[in-house]
Amino acid sequence: MIVGLGASLAPLDIAVNVALPAITRHFQLALADVQWLVICYVLVYGSLMLACGKLGDLFGHRRIFRIGLVISAVGCAACAVAPDWPLFLWARAGQGVGTALALSCTPALATSLYPESARTRALAGFGMAMSLAAAVGPFLGGILVDLWGWPAVYWVRVPIALVTLGLSGLLPSPRPDARPFDAIGAVLLAVCMSTLLLSLVLSQRREVAGVWALALFGAALVLGWTYVARARRVPEPIIRPSLFVDPAFTVPNVMNVLANLAGFAILLLTPYYLVNVLKLSALSTGLVLALAFAGSLTGAPLSAWLVARIGQRPTAFAGVAMVGLGLLPLAFTGAATPVPVVAALLVLEGIGQGLLTVSYIDIVAATLPVRDRGVAGSLSQLTRTLGIVSGATVLTALQAQGAAGLMGIEGFLAGYRHAFMVAGGGLLLVLALSTLVPRAWLRHHAR
Repeated sequence: MIVGLGASLAPLDIAVNVALPAITRHFQLALADVQWLVICYVLVYGSLMLACGKLGDLFGHRRIFRIGLVISAVGCAACAVAPDWPLFLWARAGQGVGTALALSCTPALATSLYPESARTRALAGFGMAMSLAAAVGPFLGGILVDLWGWPAVYWVRVPIALVTLGLSGLLPSPRPDARPFDAIGAVLLAVCMSTLLLSLVLSQRREVAGVWALALFGAALVLGWTYVARARRVPEPIIRPSLFVDPAFTVPNVMNVLANLAGFAILLLTPYYLVNVLKLSALSTGLVLALAFAGSLTGAPLSAWLVARIGQRPTAFAGVAMVGLGLLPLAFTGAATPVPVVAALLVLEGIGQGLLTVSYIDIVAATLPVRDRGVAGSLSQLTRTLGIVSGATVLTALQAQGAAGLMGIEGFLAGYRHAFMVAGGGLLLVLALSTLVPRAWLRHHAR
């Protein structure tokens, strides 16, 4: 419960999406400027995740988790009282630091509470906590904004962080590890990831020349190569590049990125479909969208059950397949599609995400040594972040491509269908191609 409460701070940030119009009015922003609220947060926590996981492995996951909770509480409070937009963005960046520190250690903390034989069940509990917070976030955000205004979506997380901090003393506190921390490697990796994420973000902003996004992407590749060269020379790198030489490890990581990329279509595009095409109210739209997270809430414990019976990798394969099978039929929906049909597809996609999340983290945790459990957990969060950020870029471009030459609802629906066709169909196609590497999905890591 303690770990789940702390982990919930990250998915509860979905509540901020509901507050975006109010924040835009308060700071008198242009619509394009408000995107930096999300960008600052994601860039910071995404780029620091692996380094923070390594800090947890070396100095104790509980210690790093607690530091993250303190910084998260301060960051949220600073966002709520920020007098101007620049200070608000600095506060969001600070909140991102807190999220990276706390979230990177939560899978490791969850598994440390149980014997290694119960690792998958512990990860299922972690996944359920994240899904529940994500489902509650939009409703909580709407209620808070209506009652107390947009600062409430930040204030509400301050007591959650402080209560978790107070209870965290009950968590196990292993002795610090004597291994050295590669500070230079951490900086290289953080700058590489932030540059990569920023290139993905800028690639979808029309006011920024495409050459800048391309240059940043090239810089990220150079930084990544530099990190790999260094990691081969130092005795204790943040994460060993040699792990990714094995397709049995690389393929599940890539598929997790792609499943999160494709699944982001639901949060990015489906709200507009429900409101503008199916003519649902805001409340009904929220209820329907919450079904995807309810599916994830169901899929997490089901994943633990399946892993014990058929293994991690077949369960992960089934999860990716269900995500694709939930998304692809949405490409054939329209104004006459019954709401229950759409809802059923969202539940199917959500169950697939729940199956994948738990089994995928379990694969990563089983591959890396137990002493690197923080790096394993942070890697699983990083691949999810890469999928979501790249999804915002790819899916926006697909929707625009499908809607080319058409206007209004007709144009939106054409773009919506095209995006889901490519997202769902493409995911299933890549999954089929991945079977050419049979070791990626065989049960050789099952317990």
